[in-house]
Formats: sequence, C-alpha cells, structure tokens
Amino acid sequence: MSQTPRFLVLDGYSRAGRENLEAGGASTAGKLYERMLKRCHPGSIVDILYPADADAELPKGAAISQYDGIAWTGSSLTVYEDTAEVRSQVEFARAVFEAGVPSFGSCWAAQIAVVAAGGLCAAHPKGREMFIARKISLTPEGRAHPLYADKKSVFDAWISHDDEITHLPHGAVMLASNDYTSVQAVSVTHKGGVFWSVQYHPEYDIHEMARLIYCRKEKLTRLGFFADMDAAQIFVDRLEALHQDPERKDLAWALGLDDDIMNEDIRQAEVRNWIQQLVLPNMQR
Repeated sequence: MSQTPRFLVLDGYSRAGRENLEAGGASTAGKLYERMLKRCHPGSIVDILYPADADAELPKGAAISQYDGIAWTGSSLTVYEDTAEVRSQVEFARAVFEAGVPSFGSCWAAQIAVVAAGGLCAAHPKGREMFIARKISLTPEGRAHPLYADKKSVFDAWISHDDEITHLPHGAVMLASNDYTSVQAVSVTHKGGVFWSVQYHPEYDIHEMARLIYCRKEKLTRLGFFADMDAAQIFVDRLEALHQDPERKDLAWALGLDDDIMNEDIRQAEVRNWIQQLVLPNMQR
C-alpha cells in the first residue's frame, strides 16, 4: 500500500524578500522545497504557508497533526531579532515540537529549531558564508545518525547565511561542522518532537544558486566576494552556462563543483532520509 505524506512548508521569507527573489528570476524558498519534497517522495501533498506575512494564519493544536512532516526553508529574517515575524515562527516551532510532528529544514530552520528549544544564535563573527560550504565533516554523532545514512563523512554543499548557532539547547546534538561554521547540522529533540536541520541548502541547484547570487550581487560585491558588479555578473553567467550544460568539465573545475553539489541524489540524501526515517514511520503510528 502506497503512502502519501502531507507536508507543510514554512517559507520563512518576508513578502519583500520573496518579491526580490522573483524579480531576479529565482524561485521562492517555499517553491524550492515543494519541488524537492515531491522529487524525494513522488506523490507527496505539499501546502506552503508564509508565516512572516502579517495576515498569515498558522495551524494550531490538532490542525498541526494533520501534517506528516513540517519543512522549513531559509529566510530573509534574522532569528535573534525580537520582531513579531520572528516570534510567531519560534512559537510555531514550539507548537510543532509539542504536537510530535517531525520537522526538517535548511539554514533559518536550524536556527529556529535551536532557539525554539532554548538555544541561541548570533551574527556570524566571520561574516557571510556564501556559495559553497567546503569540507563539511560529520561529527561522530552525525556519522551514526540516520539523517546521514549513505552520505560521505566529508562533503560540500550550497550555503548562504550571515548568522550562526552559538549555544545548543538541552536535547540538541551537533551532527556536522566545517572550519567556517561550527554547527552545520543539528538534531533537536524537545517536548516529544524531533527537528533535523542543516545550515546548508540541499534544495538549491546550479540555476537557483546563480539566481540567488544575481539577487545578492550588490551586497556580495560590497562584502568583497567580487571585485565589482561586472565580475559578479560573469560569475552568475558561468553558473548558468554550467546549468545549461552540466558536462562542461572546464566550468565545473573552475567553479570547484563536483557530485556533492551536482548530483541531486547525493545532494538531497538528507531529505530522503528524513522522510524514510521519521515521516513515513510517523504516519503508521
């Protein structure tokens, strides 16, 4: 008998943030997650909510339990700022923990999971980590964790963030790290619920990273990632050319991309593992 999981995707971006992405030809974070979930488990039902919007109505109580899994995207917000948009998402994460519905997410998600359980985040002292998180290494706990079944112990992944987790709460286990960011993946067990999250972005592909850099090219140039705006555009164009022809060994070599990034099955192994290990068993309870 086939199982049809129902997912709720929380697109953490503000309306202005989503509009900025769309204006630059990028998919919104919620749509990226919908696409990834349906690829990892064909036939899945996916609802998308935008909790940073003033008119957003998040499910409460039993309504949360109609979902088999909650997926959290990245965000244009900052979790340690005390705003209504942030507070509402932290409170919802706490409600999801209490409902016992398994969660997974990227970037903002890891920070939300940690803060909702009592941990802390802050601005990254090294500044922005962008494009590729190099040499992410599983901790001993990560190597033994079901999130990383069939994953190499050291790998690269797409990345884009300004903040980092600084203090893990009780019930949290660090699963992966690299030289730039101490917590690249974390499992949080809190009030009977479980939230597996990664700081990096398995939902991106080459085209979507190109569009994200295009949308951020002024900021990235100001931060020193590019010498000028023309250099930023050349970089975007090279990514787009590789997206159009993934066999371009010259571009993949110059950009430092390999199967960790370019092979979708490898890049999204964590998502499939979450569905297989937490979501589908939760449906049988």
